Amino acid sequence: MNQQASRTLQEARTTLAPDAVIAAAKEFFSRRNTIYAAFLEKQGPTYVSFRGQGGEELIIGVAPVDGGTRVTGSTYIFDQQLARFLGALPPLADVTPNPVAPVAGATPAAGAAA
Repeated sequence: MNQQASRTLQEARTTLAPDAVIAAAKEFFSRRNTIYAAFLEKQGPTYVSFRGQGGEELIIGVAPVDGGTRVTGSTYIFDQQLARFLGALPPLADVTPNPVAPVAGATPAAGAAA
């Protein structure tokens, strides 16, 4: 993926519920009073869209995942603000089970290094 594409589509995972992410996005982007201000345009249970400078669009979508919410944002001009928003969300820790974890009381197989 090229550098511009990685800035225009960003993703994070958070412990917040989908509706809490939507509420946080509306609060975060409505309090910006710069040339990069974005104003609520549309919303639904799984997305919110904002309109800003020159008609630039910023869209944030949410989807439930195990233990939290996947948040995806798409924009062209507002990439830094989107990154700040995503970075401000409480992160969902990646939990990867360890398939080779030793079992309590187990002994190494014959010939295995201890």
